[in-house]
Amino acid sequence: MANSIKFSYLNRGKTVESLSNTNYDLVVIGGGITGGGIALDAASRGLKVALVEKGDFASGTSSKSTKLIHGGLRYLKQFDFWLVKEVGSERAIVHKLAPHLVLPEKMLLPLIENGSYGKWLTSIGLKVYDILAQVEGEDKRQMLDKKEALKLEPLLPKKILKGAGYYAEYRTDDARLTIETIKTSLQYGAEALNYAAVEDFIYEDGKVAGVEVKDVLSNETFGIKSKYVISAAGPWVDELRSRNNSKKGKQLHLTKGVHLVFPYEKLPVKHSVYFDVPDGRMMFAIPRGKVTYIGTTDTNFNKDKDDVHTDLADAIYLISAVNNMFPKIELEMEDIISSWAGLRPLIHEEGKSASELSRKDEIFTSDTGLISIAGGKLTGYRKMAERVVDRIAKKIDEDENESKKLKECFTDDIPLCGNEGFKKFKDVTKYIGEVYRRIKPEGFTEHDAWVLVTCYGKQTEIILKTYASLRDGDKNVRMAKAELRFCIDFEMVQNPMDFFIRRTGRLYFDIDSVRNLMEPILEEFKSIYEADHAQISSWRETLQKELEEHSDFSLERGQSRQ
Repeated sequence: MANSIKFSYLNRGKTVESLSNTNYDLVVIGGGITGGGIALDAASRGLKVALVEKGDFASGTSSKSTKLIHGGLRYLKQFDFWLVKEVGSERAIVHKLAPHLVLPEKMLLPLIENGSYGKWLTSIGLKVYDILAQVEGEDKRQMLDKKEALKLEPLLPKKILKGAGYYAEYRTDDARLTIETIKTSLQYGAEALNYAAVEDFIYEDGKVAGVEVKDVLSNETFGIKSKYVISAAGPWVDELRSRNNSKKGKQLHLTKGVHLVFPYEKLPVKHSVYFDVPDGRMMFAIPRGKVTYIGTTDTNFNKDKDDVHTDLADAIYLISAVNNMFPKIELEMEDIISSWAGLRPLIHEEGKSASELSRKDEIFTSDTGLISIAGGKLTGYRKMAERVVDRIAKKIDEDENESKKLKECFTDDIPLCGNEGFKKFKDVTKYIGEVYRRIKPEGFTEHDAWVLVTCYGKQTEIILKTYASLRDGDKNVRMAKAELRFCIDFEMVQNPMDFFIRRTGRLYFDIDSVRNLMEPILEEFKSIYEADHAQISSWRETLQKELEEHSDFSLERGQSRQ
């Protein structure tokens, strides 16, 4: 099995001890997709790597995106051809590395009267997009007339519709992609710890030589010694630069992106749609199993980075945009079943609005040797990691005391955990069918098989083996417990929020299951972690607060959030 490395909170003490007593080549700060990508790149090239994250892995920006590995079509409008070419090429690579997690998704771009995209410009733009992104075969763009567009998506606005572009993208679960990338880095000797906040830097001869870390769970502090330190802390990059007295020159510009989730029957789009908003922006509506989600906003943010939520104004804006594009749909506030809100750590450019800011990444190196990386897109995480590890490779080359020479980057050939034997997406589809045949006699649906495989890939085998050994009467409780045990053994789950939000995405895509499974899962935590009554009560309270925060948009509740 691809995932055979134990990565468990139950071994946390040993991990902390190892981090405290080992001299590393590199410490990576930040357990999002960028930090995970850097850890994998550096470890696979032969560096001794430690990664620390102040919350749970992927708990910041990397679980709050639109969950698309997409080529950045809108950057063509900004003539950012380099970015389109890079992220376009990366889509195919990331799909190859994890075809169970990065799924092909056809996208419709409706052409409407007085819309952002005219027919001629869209046709040329999508053609350029195909060339830059090296799109092949049936994934190449098609231009549809009005009748063809309405046949594919009957909900489109008949009166103002002129046709549509139809092109290929990829959909993912960003938090799963992050955890699988981090787990894959462990196979190359990296060590990683969540709930470990960097409080300060260790210096030797005026140069950064490690980090001081606070174990958030025990409140104890320990040091990690390292030759190099890379900060991939997303929205918190500037805080760490300040601590290092190196916040000079370019700085971050944070913008907030919000997504809303509806039952599929309330917004039954047959395809993902990338559509115009009256204010000139563009938005997505994406069907996913039992739900359809929409997004996103792009507003300046300067409040508490640890408390980012959807407010009433965000929800009204998004619902109005959907109702405007789909005349047969009349979404209301009470139709929202879940939501998420996250921050984009963009690079500030004077005079540009939030939506106009470049999504390119930037690398900053301080006088003390701290390397920070910010900006960028989920799709480009692997290339971002390659660029920043190349900086380390160059430093190693220039250091006459260093005998070690780094290999060239080869992460484009390292399958992520869960991808064992999947060469193409049809192999994933075949495996979903196989899993369905095995769980159907238990009363599970084909959608249940799809959820398991697109979360865990071939690691589903471990979960099914555990499922067979459990004795709970309710099949859904049994399966959730089997998943939890897998996540505890192999994915460093520390609390029920890690499990329900980031490892399984249930809070976003199957929120009712969180309500139904809360008590049995809390019982399982009590048993496995020997948690006392106070701890279980605290977790229950936090979960209930998360449920309310993500799904209740009544006026009274909305006003209390402002």
